[in-house]
Amino acid sequence: MSRDKLTQDDLAVLAVRSIVADMCMQHGGGHGGSALGMAAIGVALWKYILRFNPADPDWFDRDRFVLSNGHASSFLYTMLHLTGYEAWDTDQLRGYTHPKENGYHTLAHGHPEREAPGVEVTTGPLGQGIANAVGLAIASKNLAATFNDGKDSLIQSRIYCMAGDGCLMEGVALEALSLAGQLQLDNLVLIYDNNQVTCDGPLDWINVENTNDKIRACGWEVIDVEDGTYDVQAIVSAFRRATLVRQRPVMINVRTVIGADTQSAGTYKAHHGLIDSESLMRMKTILQSSSEVFSVPSAVSEYFQPLREQGIVLQNEWTARLEQYEARCPQKAEALRQRMNGGLQDGFDMLNSLSSSEFTGKATREVNGIIIRHLSRSLPRMFVGGADLMNSMKITYSQQEVFDAVNHTGNFIRYGIREHAMASIANGLAAYHPGTFLPVTATFFMFYLYAAPGVRMGALSKLQVLHIASHDSFAEGQNGPTHQPVELDSLYRAMPNLWYFRPCDAEELIGAWQCALASRESPSLFSLARDAVGTIPGTHRSRVKYGAYVVLEQQNADLTIASCGSNLQHAVEAARLLSRDHQISARVVSAPCLDLFELQAPYYKDAVFPRDGKPIVSAEEYVPTVWARYATASVGMSSYGCSAANESNYARFSLDARGIAQKIRDYLTRLAGADARLALWQQL
Repeated sequence: MSRDKLTQDDLAVLAVRSIVADMCMQHGGGHGGSALGMAAIGVALWKYILRFNPADPDWFDRDRFVLSNGHASSFLYTMLHLTGYEAWDTDQLRGYTHPKENGYHTLAHGHPEREAPGVEVTTGPLGQGIANAVGLAIASKNLAATFNDGKDSLIQSRIYCMAGDGCLMEGVALEALSLAGQLQLDNLVLIYDNNQVTCDGPLDWINVENTNDKIRACGWEVIDVEDGTYDVQAIVSAFRRATLVRQRPVMINVRTVIGADTQSAGTYKAHHGLIDSESLMRMKTILQSSSEVFSVPSAVSEYFQPLREQGIVLQNEWTARLEQYEARCPQKAEALRQRMNGGLQDGFDMLNSLSSSEFTGKATREVNGIIIRHLSRSLPRMFVGGADLMNSMKITYSQQEVFDAVNHTGNFIRYGIREHAMASIANGLAAYHPGTFLPVTATFFMFYLYAAPGVRMGALSKLQVLHIASHDSFAEGQNGPTHQPVELDSLYRAMPNLWYFRPCDAEELIGAWQCALASRESPSLFSLARDAVGTIPGTHRSRVKYGAYVVLEQQNADLTIASCGSNLQHAVEAARLLSRDHQISARVVSAPCLDLFELQAPYYKDAVFPRDGKPIVSAEEYVPTVWARYATASVGMSSYGCSAANESNYARFSLDARGIAQKIRDYLTRLAGADARLALWQQL
C-alpha cells in the first residue's frame, strides 16, 4: 500500500508498530508480536475512547486500562509515550530489555509494574489482569452508587482490559469473568486480542472451543471486530457500542495478526525475539521517518498531540463539577474527599475501644467476625468478601449490605468458590486509588493455597489488602488433612512484603488489626483458629507490633518456649507442667508476626531469644521450617494431619501440653547441658 492511500489512523498504527519494533530490536529481544498486532486497538482506544489526562496520570475519575497479557508491555509503553505522558520519554523506551548493569534504572520493565505513571496494576502472570480489572470495575460501580446523585454522575470511570488467548485459558480469569457477569458490571470492557497463536504454536493445538459462546454463557455481551489489525474505526465503533450496553459487561473479540507487518506475522515465531530489520525499515520508509530509533513523523506527533490538552480540559471540568457537588451535597462530598485522600477514618478509635475481656475464651475466628462487624460500620473504605465460607468464619452482614447486581452500594461481596479470583479482584479494588478501598478477603487457610498467586501479586504491588484465613490448624478436625494446612505458613512467612499474623487471642488479634491498618503498602494475612482460647498470661495489643515478646518471664530460666496462635495456650501449660513436675523453668514467648520481629533492633531480638546457649524450643502445629532462624529445636509437624477431633490431634502429634513437655524433657536429656546453639537445630 502506498503512503498516499494511508489515513491518519493508518499512519498512527504504523508509527506504533515502528516504535515497538525499535524497542525489541535495540537490545536483541522482547515480546513484540502481540504488541505489533494490537497497534490499531491502541490507537482506537487512546485517541478516541479513553478519558485520561497525561498531565495527571492519577486523576481520580480517569478510565483505567489494564494490560492482562503483560508480556506485551511494549504496546502500553508506546501508547503512553505517544499520548504525552512526561515520564515516558525516549530514554525510558531505551530501557526496555536493557541488561541494566551498574544500577541502570528504567520504567520500561519486561512486564508492567504499577509504580510507573499510566500503569494501573502490575501484570505478568496471565489472567491476573482480568481479575484486577473486575476489581477496578467493582470499585468504580461502588463509588458511583454511593456518591453520584440525580443531578450529576461524578464518578464515570470505565475499565478496559486487554487480554490474549492465554489469559482466557487461565482459571483465575474464568473465575473473574463468571463473577463479573453475575454482578452485571456494565462499566467493564474486555478486549480479546484474538490472534490464534500461543508461545508454542497455533491455538488450535490446545484450544478449539467457542470463546464467544463461553463468555456469553457467563452473562457477557460479545461484539466482534473482524479486522482489528488495521481498521481503527471498526474498533472505535465497537467501543462505542460497548458504552450503550446495560447490565452486562462487554467482551470485544478483535481478530488480529500477531507480528503484523513482519516476516513472522501470524506464527508463534512472532511471539518474542527479534523483529526482522527489513520489515522495520519498510515501516519507516512508508512513514517517511528517519531510520533513527523511535523516530516519529511530525504528522503522527500532531495526531496525538491534542490528547494532553483534552485530558487537562476533562479533568478541569470534573474538578468544577466536584466543587458544585460540594456546594450541593456537603456531607457526601466530605466523605468522598476523605476516600480520595486515602481513608482518614482509619478505624483505630473503634479498635482501641474494644476490651478483650469481652471475648474471653472465644476462638480468634469468632472474635474476628465481631471486629469486622464493628469496623465495617466505622470504616467506609472497608470492602469485605468471602469465598462462600463467611458463615463458618463468623462474619455477619445484612442483605442490604451486599454488593450484587441490584445493589452496588454494599460493602460486602459474595465471591463464591473463586479463591484465586477473590485475591486478585481485591488487588484491583486496592489499586483503584491509594486508600480509597480497604479490601478484605476471607476463606479457610487451606484455600489460600488456591489464592496464593493473587496474594503474592498484591505483596509485589504494595497493595493494602487484608486476607482472613481461618481453620488454620489440625484443630479444624474431622474434615481431615485435605483441610489442615500444616505446610502453608511456610509459603506466606517467606513471601516478601506480606505481614503474616498468627494471634493467639482477642488481645493480639486487636493488635494485629492495628498493625494491618497502619501498613498502607503491604497486604496482611491473619491466620485464625476455630478452637477456643485458654488462659494465656501477658498478651497485649500494643506489643504485637514487635512481632514477638515475652508473655511469661522466669529469672535464670532453663529454656525458652516460643509459640503462637492456637498452640500458644498449650505451650504455656507445658511450661507449667515442666516447672511443677520436673523443676524445669521455662520462659514463654508469643510470636504473632515473625515478619515484624525481623524488623526489630538486634538488642531487642536478643532479649526475646537470648543467645546464651540455653535451649529455645518452638511449638507449633506446622512444619517448622521458619523456626530454625530463632529456635534451637522445634516441636512441630513432619507429616500431614488426621481426620479426628482437635483434642485428639493435639495429643496424636504431641502438640498438646503433655506432648510438648515430654519432647522438651527428652531434648534436654540428650543435650546434657551442652550449648544448644552449637548442637544445631533439631526437629523434636
